[in-house]
Amino acid sequence: MTAWALHYDLRAPEIGAPPPALYRAALEQSAWAEGHGVGAIVVSEHHGQDDGYLPSPLTMAAALAARTERAFLSVNALVLTLHDPVAIAEQALVVDNLSGGRLVLTLVPGYVPSEFAMFGVDHAARASVFEAKVAALTSALTGEPFEWLGRTVRVTPAPVQRPRPMVLVGGGSKAAARRAARLGDGFGPTVPDEALVQAYRDECQRLGREPGIVASHHGPLTVHVADDPESAWATIGPHVLHELRSYGRMAAEAGERHPYAGLADIGEARAAGVVAVVTPEECVALAQSLPPDDVVMIKPLIGGLDPDVAWSSLELFATKVLPALHHRNRG
Repeated sequence: MTAWALHYDLRAPEIGAPPPALYRAALEQSAWAEGHGVGAIVVSEHHGQDDGYLPSPLTMAAALAARTERAFLSVNALVLTLHDPVAIAEQALVVDNLSGGRLVLTLVPGYVPSEFAMFGVDHAARASVFEAKVAALTSALTGEPFEWLGRTVRVTPAPVQRPRPMVLVGGGSKAAARRAARLGDGFGPTVPDEALVQAYRDECQRLGREPGIVASHHGPLTVHVADDPESAWATIGPHVLHELRSYGRMAAEAGERHPYAGLADIGEARAAGVVAVVTPEECVALAQSLPPDDVVMIKPLIGGLDPDVAWSSLELFATKVLPALHHRNRG
């Protein structure tokens, strides 16, 4: 059966629900989703954003670990350049223990200049800083002593996963793909580009390493299931538009071109095609069209969406989509 996952970034713009309601709903939905076979719960990270984008993904992952038993807990992505790798290792190993070994980390160097200024990290030096911190973190996560900044460090508690939790390195360039081959257990491309995957595999071959997992997502940013998609768009459209515009603004701040930077209205957000508002039957077809190792991604609370609206979509997914996928899988 096609796998599915939930993704939470806990944005809470003025048009949306308040943060406490969103955080509470994310925990409740994750516990519910585990009972329906969700494969992974994903959390991500940004800082200093007006809409309160989740700044502490490992804290959220710890809360999710306490509410679930089987789903993988994916921090995708963690902006390691902004953090002390020893402190991050301590937090990650607590989550690894709380979850019984279900934590997966995707590390990225980051790109938003204001976030680097907030943490006092040189944006221009982020590539070298990131690589040094990845090396330190992967050593720290083993629980064994290692050298960091001229001192011997050992992080506890010991990991449940051996030799340590899985670490993917993410990015959207060939340089990032080659970095993942050198430093990570796998590659998390930010865009579904086969050229990036090939660059990763070529670098692994050059280094004499077996390629690891490539966690590439080809489907929509999120799927929202509704019996009447047109009516649903009227409800969720402002939240989708907020999310896409926000990513566009962050990219513009970093001096990068972004397809969502100039979106003017909900019609343009729909035309961008990265959010699928579909009937249950259309959702089944979409799921079946994905590559075998891909997942149906659901951001139930996209752009601070009212939890009641999110719940109605999730229930429809569980009652009308999942049974059809199970049936087709048996066939």
